Order: sequence, then structure tokens, then C-alpha cells
Amino acid sequence: MQLSHNPRVVRAKFDDPNLVSSGGLVPVMALAESAGLRELADVRLSVPTDKGANAGLKVCSLVAGMVAGADSIDDMALLRHGGMGRVFDHAYAPSTLGAFLRSFTFGHVRQLDAVASRLLTGLAGRSPLVGDVAGGEFVLVDVDDTVIEVHGYAKQGAGFGYSGVRGLNALLATVTTPHTAPVIVAQRLRKGSVGSPRGAKRLITDALKTVRGLAGVSNGRPLVRADSAFYGRGLVLAAVRAGADVSVTARLDKRVKAAIAGIADDAWTPIEYKDAIYDEQTGRWISRAEVAEIPFTAFTSRSKAEQVPGRLVVRRIPDLNPGKNQAPGQETLFDMWRFHAFFTTVNVEVMDTVTADKTHRGHAIIEQVNADLKNSALAHLPSGVFAANAAWLVLAVMAFNLTRAAATLTGGNLAKAVTATVRRKLVNIAARIASSARRITLHLPSNWPWQTPWTRLFAHVCGPPATAMP
Repeated sequence: MQLSHNPRVVRAKFDDPNLVSSGGLVPVMALAESAGLRELADVRLSVPTDKGANAGLKVCSLVAGMVAGADSIDDMALLRHGGMGRVFDHAYAPSTLGAFLRSFTFGHVRQLDAVASRLLTGLAGRSPLVGDVAGGEFVLVDVDDTVIEVHGYAKQGAGFGYSGVRGLNALLATVTTPHTAPVIVAQRLRKGSVGSPRGAKRLITDALKTVRGLAGVSNGRPLVRADSAFYGRGLVLAAVRAGADVSVTARLDKRVKAAIAGIADDAWTPIEYKDAIYDEQTGRWISRAEVAEIPFTAFTSRSKAEQVPGRLVVRRIPDLNPGKNQAPGQETLFDMWRFHAFFTTVNVEVMDTVTADKTHRGHAIIEQVNADLKNSALAHLPSGVFAANAAWLVLAVMAFNLTRAAATLTGGNLAKAVTATVRRKLVNIAARIASSARRITLHLPSNWPWQTPWTRLFAHVCGPPATAMP
């Protein structure tokens, strides 16, 4: 493709009052309205003074801006261009929205958390967001934290954490079913120097409560997955007492190492792993990676009520890193192994050793959610006020879940696409506004490659689109 020279482009004018750059916001925000976003914010939020007036409209403005690609307060100006005022009412200025967020306290952030959980419940009831889970099937709840890098010295709570990067720490919980992509069920912003498990007990309690209220997964069995940073009484006991199973990577302390040493040599089973080959004759994997398990009770140093019985599933792979004193090319006398263990409460009759290991490794899916958020609204934390940034995180989660719900209504591959792809194909579409008989028609580009999924979404939330006269 090259620039056309017949005729040449010689002028450009910003003078069309009937043009919008994000025509896909119409069906997406219609979906948010049907799920009760504005009403929930109006009822739940009690931000004081005139800054908190019309809280529902301001929350909707912030979420709409994030869906369209805003990652800072200034970017919210994209809601006030061209014909946006004819399609949407009360699109607030960035300065007003910034003042609204800076008026938040920790209590108001918790109120916004309640709005986010109820919005997710509403979206799940209006879209196949989490699908249908059969009785006894596992609903996977993943917990992880990520550091959001910040710059400058005016950010409250910023610090250097485990990553060595100066930033703030976001703790997230996602839910994934066998047939759907992950959505976020709980979130918390913490100071940058905090340890990973801080607040995980409360977060997983909130997450499991939200999961049980989601349409389609109430019959499932929650399985909480986490890495070794969360291996502790707080998260494990909270999950078990809430009726969930756990699958948490165990730190290789003395008790875990002693348990691994007690595994018999003939108990190891080869698994599908890197460079593995499947032998069809024997029906087994030929692999250097192997798994085994042994009964294990966690937290035996605590009282009987705080001890959790379960299984220690161990994966071992060859240690290919030679020691400091080993000469190049000199082989070891016997095999050296690296061990990766995790603790699970799932019964062996329900999930055997190999399946448990494969299921646990699927925890890495939450890293994709972290990357997705950082490529969208969490590219920046826009305020110097900690509570405002905490509210921004909750709003970013609502925008993420709303975008995911809209994508599932298209009935195609977009249901599992990342936010940037959904935004490019469904949201950021130029549209010209025309009025006739007190009705507004959006004229979209002809031959749009994703016209069919866009039309499915529009028809589902706005009714069948009227056919415009040529």
C-alpha cells in the first residue's frame, strides 16, 4: 500500500461535529448500563462534597474512557470530541474526573470494590462471561501480585519491592473456567515495598464470595491456585474454610525436603513436558520430567485447628547446571534433580498426580491478565494520591471485565482475545452520526473486517440495528 497521488491529500481539517472515533463504545456502554453500573455507583459510593456528586455518571465516564484506551486522566478528553455529546450525556472533563478520584479515601475504594463485584455478577448474568460449569467441575481461582512501575517522588506508597522496581503493588484474583478466558473477581492496591501475601486472606475471601454469586459457576468446585509467595496459613486457611480446595507452590523448607526424600524411587511418573515424546505403543510419555506425590499436612507447628491435611505433589527435572567445581564436559556420577513441589487439598480420586501437576501449572494464566492490564489502563497510575490510584485500579478492572463480557457476546474468537485486540476490532471504529425521525444512526466504515461480530454485539445489547437508507 502507498499514499494515493491521484488525487493527493493536501489538506486536513478537524471540523466534523458528527464524527466519533470510538463507535463501539455505544454497545459496550449499553451493556454496562444493563448490568447496572451507574445505579450501583450511585447507591454504593458516598464520596463527600460536590466532588462526589453524580458518582454513577463519573464512574461510567472513567470506565468508558478506559475501554476506549485511556491510561491517564488527561486521556479522558477523548470522550469529549466530535459527536460524542450527541450519543452520550454527561461526559465529564478530565479535571472533574481527577478531582473526583482524589476525593477518595480507603473506605470509598472499598465501596468501589463492592460496585466492581456486583457489576461482574450483572455482566455474568447477561453474557457467557464464565460459561456453564457442570457439577463437580473445577472453577480455577488464581491469586498473584504484580508491581506497577511509577516515576517521580510524588506517588504516595511507592517503594522498591521484590522486583527491584520502584512502584506500587497490585494484588489480583481471577476466575477461569474450562471454556472461558479469565476475568478479575477481586483486586487490591498496596504500597510498593509490601510482601506478596499481605492482605491475601481478605482478598481470597472476597473473591470466593463473588465467584459463588456468578451465574453458571455456582455448581463448580473452586480451586485456589497460587505460587510459593502465598504459601502460608492466611490464604490456605481462608480458602479451605470458605469451602474451596487449594493448589499452592510450597517453599522448599526442611519439612518439604524431608517429605521429598521419602518418595520411593519407583513412584515417579514421566509427564508431558519440554522435549517430551509420546510413545503410542506403551501409552506413556518419554520425558526427563517426572512427578510423584506423598501425603502431607501443612502447618504442623500450629494448633490442630490450623493444620491442613493434603498431598505434596512434586515435579523433578534434571539439573543441567554444573556446579562451580565441576570441569566442563565432566559428567556427574549420578543424576541430579531440581524439585518443584506444591501442596493441594484435592482428593487423589478426583485428580490424580499427573492431572494435579498439569492443572497447577495452568496458574501462569494470571500473568497474561497482569500483562493485559499493564498494556491498557494500568500503563500508568495517574495520581500522586494513593487512594485515587487504588480507585483507578478498581476502575481498570471494571473496564477489563466489561470489555471481556462484550467480546463474549460476539460469539467468535474475540471471546478469548486480549483487550487491545478487542478494542481495535470492536471499540475504536470511526462512525458518523445521522439523525432522522428522532433516531440516531451510526454510519460505520464499509467492508469493516469485523462487521459480523460487531453487529452481533450491537444487536444483543441495543436491539437489531436499523438498516440505513443509502
